[in-house]
Amino acid sequence: MSDAVLTIDNLTVSLPAWADRPHAVNGVSLQVMRKEILCVVGESGSGKSVMAKAILRLLPEPHVRVAGGRVIYEGQDLLALSADGIRVIRGGRIAMIFQEPMVALNPLMTVGRQTDEIIEVHTKLRPAERRKRIVEVFGDVRLPEPERMLASYPHELSGGQRQRVMIAMALALEPALIIADEPTTALDVTTQAQILKLLKELQAKHGTAIMFITHDFGVVAEIADRVAVMRQGVLVEHGRGKDILRHPQHDYTRALIAAVPSLVPRHTLRDARSGAPSLLSVSGLEKTFAGRGGAFSLGAQRVRAVAGVSLEVQKGRSLALVGESGSGKSTLARCIVGLERADKGAIRLEGTDIAGLSRAKLRPYRKALQMVFQDPFASLNPRWRVGDIIAQGPVVAGTPRKTALGEARELLRLVGLDPKAADRYPHEFSGGQRQRIGIARALAVKPKLIIADEPVSALDVSVQKQVLDLLDELRTTFDLSMLFITHDLRVAAHVCEEIAVMKDGAIVEQGSTAAIFARPQHAYTQALLASVPGRDWQTCT
Repeated sequence: MSDAVLTIDNLTVSLPAWADRPHAVNGVSLQVMRKEILCVVGESGSGKSVMAKAILRLLPEPHVRVAGGRVIYEGQDLLALSADGIRVIRGGRIAMIFQEPMVALNPLMTVGRQTDEIIEVHTKLRPAERRKRIVEVFGDVRLPEPERMLASYPHELSGGQRQRVMIAMALALEPALIIADEPTTALDVTTQAQILKLLKELQAKHGTAIMFITHDFGVVAEIADRVAVMRQGVLVEHGRGKDILRHPQHDYTRALIAAVPSLVPRHTLRDARSGAPSLLSVSGLEKTFAGRGGAFSLGAQRVRAVAGVSLEVQKGRSLALVGESGSGKSTLARCIVGLERADKGAIRLEGTDIAGLSRAKLRPYRKALQMVFQDPFASLNPRWRVGDIIAQGPVVAGTPRKTALGEARELLRLVGLDPKAADRYPHEFSGGQRQRIGIARALAVKPKLIIADEPVSALDVSVQKQVLDLLDELRTTFDLSMLFITHDLRVAAHVCEEIAVMKDGAIVEQGSTAAIFARPQHAYTQALLASVPGRDWQTCT
């Protein structure tokens, strides 16, 4: 019997005539072996996810369709099967874990019923037997209180729990192959470490083969037996994980690995001006939200999102605010810029307390304080041209529109885009380009402080490096200070001289990035650093 669970032979997937290239996947041949994890890596648009969807016949035909090749599983070509034939394989013998569980899960069904549906379709088990199997598999993926979890809806679970449900659904029928499409991209570093460890344990227990699609080389270093590198639909390098990570042969692979931020801090406090005055000072800040049931419900719980936070950003310096989702980082940022009103505490911008100011009174201070949001597509008006988006702030502040549009074109050039991009709309740009537009918009009013809320979390490693280097360069050019919010400690080490670690709404550790990375004092900080995927690989290379 062959050791190959799946054989992809010269697979070609065509794109529609209006696409930027003729093929999403072009002549790719690969094998996924039993009891191994094959990591398929590459930037967005490299064809990774299209290849995975082609295997299970999930392409949006007829615009995107298989134009040639074979996908062999147990001696039969999956691409030649009937609709009923592929349905038996899909979810039963080959399962898929999707990138965004909140999109893949039905919001109107409990996660128990959704898992039950898979078992019901593919087996003849009775309801009691199916329930027993679901509780068992929920326990395998370490979901808390599996019996209670059966009745939960997707929105009631955390991101890590939803991803565990997706893994449980994939494992329910003990498939021969699991295809995992970027399953840890948006997760916190600790949750990501748990999911990766879980997949390796389950693979060892069940002997399942895994095709793991990712653009994160830290993840590759953590779990990969073999690695396949794709670029613009073509397989450019393929080999053992250790060999490719330590001795990459293709220029593209070398560039991707070189773009991974190091855990060694780039900046020290000596890099910034010593004795610099305080630009932003936050003291005793608190923000509480009504919990489930609403503010007017009897016995409604209160959630302290920010619990007495104090921090300081000096002129010319950059402070990283790190912590898991739900730690209160973004709420703190929204309070600082006035998008949320703090319940208690002071926010001093160059000595003036702006915490309790009305919108009208806060307006003069908005020029000094700007924000770059996590999702540039959601924060850019889709009906406005890019030039108008960037010029809006200066126009509101009194700059003539013609002058503001001219400055917008110059800012586009400064952030590495063609000034002609001012005449286009946000949907015509890639994610990295949209983030550059968001940065240009923030710079348009000549701020003194930029608050960047997870601005690179969803970007490819190479685009991420470009944006981080750009922010670093702009700090010097514009004499900017920065509060950089992230859950990626590699990013924090790349950008910031100082770091504040946030947990459950409070700052648990604060100081220079170099000192905290070298000798973390708090157990939570130690856990964050220990959870960074591929940490040992970067230390060795």
